[in-house]
Amino acid sequence: MKTPPSQLTPFVRSDAVGAILAELLGHPDREFSLSELGRRTGVSGPVVHREVGRLLESDVLRDRHEGRNRLVRANEEHPLFALMRDLIAATYGPVPVLRELFDGVDGTDHVFIYGSWAARRAGESGAFPNDIDLLVVGSVPRRTLSAIATEAGERLDLPVNATRLGHDDWEADEPSPFVSTIRSRPIVDVLTGDVLTGDVHV
Repeated sequence: MKTPPSQLTPFVRSDAVGAILAELLGHPDREFSLSELGRRTGVSGPVVHREVGRLLESDVLRDRHEGRNRLVRANEEHPLFALMRDLIAATYGPVPVLRELFDGVDGTDHVFIYGSWAARRAGESGAFPNDIDLLVVGSVPRRTLSAIATEAGERLDLPVNATRLGHDDWEADEPSPFVSTIRSRPIVDVLTGDVLTGDVHV
């Protein structure tokens, strides 16, 4: 079944483009290989290749070759760079920002965004999200989790509501009503970039 387009930015041609731009515009001083973009966004190689090609044709990106690798980066000289960066940061930005903040944090099994933001990302219509609901599965200290949520909220200019859940509670054969509800609704895996829908088991 074809995945519906994200409702975060209805005028972006596809969810894949939004995820790719979030990585590139969010890190304008970095170059990415196409395979790295695929790993960070959960987008397949052929789709990354196609969409990056279109963005290069539009001069949104710049590229160069290093051996057999094609490296791409945001074109900071594009007249609309600042506007595109701010728009993508406000819509697709939560995934790369949260991934960066959780990088190297011990006790992190899974990091999920759920609630209205995940629903819009999965293509469900509705009002634009006014906060980010975050579920961290593992043993991250609550003080660390609170500090990450605060920093993410400041960077995204959106409140980040973080909840921690133990690994056994998430994997339970008879989950709590809270876990059952999350599993039944769209969630976004921050660490892989995957958008998960339906009866989620990770």
